[in-house]
Amino acid sequence: MIHDEITEFATALPPMGALMGLDLGTKTIGVAVTDGLRSVATPLETVKRKKFTLDADRLAAIVTNRTITGIVLGLPRNMDGSEGPRCQSTRAFARNLAQRIDLPIGFWDERLSTVAAERALLEADTSRARRAEVIDHVAASFILQGALDRLRVLRTT
Repeated sequence: MIHDEITEFATALPPMGALMGLDLGTKTIGVAVTDGLRSVATPLETVKRKKFTLDADRLAAIVTNRTITGIVLGLPRNMDGSEGPRCQSTRAFARNLAQRIDLPIGFWDERLSTVAAERALLEADTSRARRAEVIDHVAASFILQGALDRLRVLRTT
């Protein structure tokens, strides 16, 4: 089931269990995961996109191996909050993924997540080549951590 609002997503999730965050690009998919208590998002890997079925198979393997209970998908809104072609493509990916992986899928506004990831990697004095390798899954961890922080607030209210 796909949820536009994080509050709906929160109610669809079991009380505990790992989540997976995705930063969907045209050539890669950044993947991050949480621990079972959902306390921190950790960058996991960058999946090189091929065909949807192969990409979905890789994501399904991560779901199985990591006992994932929900998926947070970064939604690339425009800076003014509107949705453009990239959002439409992300929503289509979510619809297709929901047919193959039976887990709650929630969207999280990913504006500036890649900028934040790049800044963090620069502060860590990461080489340009290494930044190119890891930027997508580091951005996925920023997306997932933002959603985790919001879910934590929702649990306490």
